[in-house]
Amino acid sequence: MRLGARRLSDPTKPTKRPSQKDRGVPVNKTELIEHIARQADISKAAAGRALEAIVGGIRASLKKGNSVTLVGFGTFMVGKRAARLGRNPRTNQPIRIKAAKVPKFRAGKALKDAVN
Repeated sequence: MRLGARRLSDPTKPTKRPSQKDRGVPVNKTELIEHIARQADISKAAAGRALEAIVGGIRASLKKGNSVTLVGFGTFMVGKRAARLGRNPRTNQPIRIKAAKVPKFRAGKALKDAVN
C-alpha cells in the first residue's frame, strides 16, 4: 500500500466506538447526592451525610475484614492478592510486589437483571 492511500474498511465491522449516549453518562458524587435528595425528598446536605454514612460504614466493615451484603444490590468484600514478581517498565528490572488486601464487589442477581 502506498503512502497516503486509504484502505477500504470492512462494512461488517463497526467503524467507531459507541457514542457517549450509548455507553451512558458517568454519575459523579454530586449528581448522586442530588438524585438521593430528590428521591427521598430531603435536602442535599442530608443526602450528602447519608451517602457519607453508607460509604463510611462499608469502609469500616471492610477494614475489619467483614463483608457487606445489600440484598438485591450486591456484596462488598475483601480479597487477597498474593505477592508476586513484576517488572519496572522504565528499567525492565524485576521488582517484588507485596501481598495486598483489595476491595471487591460482586453484583447481586437483581442488579444483574436490571442491567441486562
